[in-house]
This record gives sequence, C-alpha cells and structure tokens, in this order.
Amino acid sequence: MSRSDPRDELVEHLPAMRAFAISLTRNGAIADDMVQDTVVKAWTNIDKFEVGTNMRAWLFTILRNTYYSSRRKSNREVADVDGVFTESLAEKPAHDGHMQMTDFRKALGELKDEQREALLLVGASGFSYEEAAEMCGVAVGTIKSRTNRARARIAELMGLRDDESLEMTDDATMSVISASKVSSF
Repeated sequence: MSRSDPRDELVEHLPAMRAFAISLTRNGAIADDMVQDTVVKAWTNIDKFEVGTNMRAWLFTILRNTYYSSRRKSNREVADVDGVFTESLAEKPAHDGHMQMTDFRKALGELKDEQREALLLVGASGFSYEEAAEMCGVAVGTIKSRTNRARARIAELMGLRDDESLEMTDDATMSVISASKVSSF
C-alpha cells in the first residue's frame, strides 16, 4: 500500500508510540510529551524519511533518541522542588550596569578629543603607552598625561570618589578607566 505523503501514516503509529514511551518512562504524562515531541520532530524532518522504508521503525528511533536525550539532560539538572537552591542564588540587577554605562558614555563624550583618543588607545584598545604615543606622533609622557587627566575627568564627571567602585560588565570599559596609578573607581 503506497501513499503519496508519508505524513498520512504518522497517525497510525501513535498508539504504539505511546505504549513504547510509557514502557520507557513509566509515566503517562511524560510519555505523552515524548510522543508529541517525536511527532513534531518527525513532521519537521519528514523530508529525511525514505519513502518505502519502515515508518514505524523510523518513529521509534526518534522516540528512543528523544528519551535518551531527555535522560542525559535531566542528569545535568538539579532537582529543586522546594526552591532551596533557587533561593540561594542571587544576581545583581542589570539596570545598574546599564545606567552606569550610560553615564560613562556621556562622560567619555565630554572629554577633549586628545584625552579621549589616548584613553581609548591605552585603555580600550590595549596599546602600550609607547605604541599609542607613536600612533599619535607625541611623546610617551604626553600620552601618559592625557590618559591620566582623562581618567580623572571621567571620575569627576561621574561623581566617583577614590573609595567607590564602578561596576560594569564590559571589560574594555573597565580597562579604560583603570590604571596602575589610579585607585579603583
């Protein structure tokens, strides 16, 4: 009995797939979910099915692989029914970093061009003072001075004191405002 579309045959195998899934999981609800996942995978990959071959075997292979994939995944997950582990997790709100980044960008924009250039070359781009001086065609001391004045000006514009820390997630930004001579912002 030949059919033009193999999708028509999927429905015929649902009861057998559910029985197989129950035998694997020993749980009707999980078995139903697995059968549904299998049907979705089969439907979206129907072009990989070779017409004339065993549809049932193909579906059972997908179901079996889905089961073992979910088992491997569950082995990596931690059961936290009571929420004990979840309560111990903490994450700093992202909006703080975004607000400080906005302030930083504004302060960076207010620097003199030469200071901003020196700061970006030495801090963000990671060039040495010597390399930055060569690129700008100035003495090394000039680059060091511009960088130091730029860092001090950004701290001033952002209202940061020597004992305050600036928490940002962007390493490049942190390297722009940090230096061995300047204490952490």
